[in-house]
Amino acid sequence: MIKLLIIFIKKLKVFLSKKLSHYNVTLPYAIALVLALLIGVFGINIFVELTEVLSTETLSNYDTKITSAVLSHRSTSLTKYFTFITHVGDVYGYLVVLILSAIISLVVFKRWKYMVQITLVLFLSALSNVVLKRVINRARPDLEHLVAVETLSYPSGHAMSAMAFYGFLIYLFYRFKMNRYIKIGTILVLAFLILSIGVSRIYLGVHYPSDILGGFIAGAIWVVFCIVLFNLIEVFRSDPKTPNNI
Repeated sequence: MIKLLIIFIKKLKVFLSKKLSHYNVTLPYAIALVLALLIGVFGINIFVELTEVLSTETLSNYDTKITSAVLSHRSTSLTKYFTFITHVGDVYGYLVVLILSAIISLVVFKRWKYMVQITLVLFLSALSNVVLKRVINRARPDLEHLVAVETLSYPSGHAMSAMAFYGFLIYLFYRFKMNRYIKIGTILVLAFLILSIGVSRIYLGVHYPSDILGGFIAGAIWVVFCIVLFNLIEVFRSDPKTPNNI
């Protein structure tokens, strides 16, 4: 998939260069970047439209059934587990992971690139989540909350950030050259962590299942968009015809 993406970007650059290079050598790159940004905006618009369609009685029934099924498994041990997991998907949890990522980027790869990328993905996800919550303005479930919450409900910020942040880490580990079993094991752990963070919000009574689904979708949009953007930048930088300041 990534190879096909890079081939597409290169062909797009060649096409735009032939059509526009006589105006400005950097113009084809600028247009390609704008197109990448438009893809992200378009994806968000689809998410908003989908959210409006999902606001139905049918969805409400599914929310109630799934929530009831999850809450029926409440126990002391599970409450401790999901409380811990939900904190992993909170601000302090991400700070710890970011610090570890910074150390790995500097010591192992001797580059800050990966640290900058995952920080950007998390920032974009968190910022857009605040905007979406205010636009959609959905109240929290009228259930017992096992943890304190202050913001609106849809989409789940924990689910959205988990999908964006840990989802992008999955992409990075997929690209790293390392022991196959360590790579697969790490990817499975991160995938399970994303799922656990989402379920924890339902279990703790602070989100509807549709909040989690919406958060996962929105987070995945940012993962895909940032992968496109970062690979686009790499293609531009590797092009000898590209000025150093691009």
